[in-house]
Amino acid sequence: MLLYYDNMRAQITLTTNEAKRVIAKGISQLPSVKKALRSGKIFLKGGTTVSAVCEELVGKPLRISGRVTPNGTKTGQVELKGFHCALIENGVVRDSDSSLEETVAGLEAEDVGIIGANAIDAYGNAALFYGAPLGGLPGRIISGLISEIKEVIVAASLEKLVPGSISDIIRSAGRKSTNVAMGMAVGLIPIGKRVITEKDAIALIADVTCSVLGKGGILGAEGGTTLIIDGKSREVQRVLDVVFSIKGSQVSGISESLIECSPPHEKCRIHRACMYKLGKKPTLS
Repeated sequence: MLLYYDNMRAQITLTTNEAKRVIAKGISQLPSVKKALRSGKIFLKGGTTVSAVCEELVGKPLRISGRVTPNGTKTGQVELKGFHCALIENGVVRDSDSSLEETVAGLEAEDVGIIGANAIDAYGNAALFYGAPLGGLPGRIISGLISEIKEVIVAASLEKLVPGSISDIIRSAGRKSTNVAMGMAVGLIPIGKRVITEKDAIALIADVTCSVLGKGGILGAEGGTTLIIDGKSREVQRVLDVVFSIKGSQVSGISESLIECSPPHEKCRIHRACMYKLGKKPTLS
């Protein structure tokens, strides 16, 4: 129901999974994304936030590879059908895992790339974990993607906000320098370009101003974001309608791919310093 005020202020709280759905809805409103969805190409590099974007644009989740769980930095338990990286061309989605180099090389100037991040800073910078040698298959094309086209969107919720600068953090990282890790040891690579958080997405959904009031919570709101939204009543109501529509959202991704790895696993041979494969500590699950 529309609340009739000339101007209106609303306070909302988003869980991390809800924030990812809001980010997806905001990205879908970008003129460059709308144009590429109609008559161009959109390249998606998998992750749970980008999977939410893929669901929003074409109704299909992505296969999740790396992830962070209470047990640490892990991969999936089994290799599944379903794509981790995808190409949406003229509104139709297809697998691009087996042709990453050709897919990225075939993007045109007005096409769009969408990737996730494991860390963002207050200066608009972002970085991605690499847990496999050279970043695995996607690692071979990330730098090319960023250099080839103008519009590469980094979809990352504010749960990924880190203190300090990404450049300083990267200097202290190194996959091969870690001796023991909860899960695979990871390094960081900068990915730059345009970062869109839930705060940014809300301003794309409606003509409002949005401020972060606080972070965190309990009973499922751990890592969540509480925000204040100001604007004309119809614009604020538009945001509220979107928020109510995604309340209770769960993580996006092909369900079987969300099962995390446990040793012995075929990728143990390429993952470094994992305490579980070294037998140092049982998993928490």
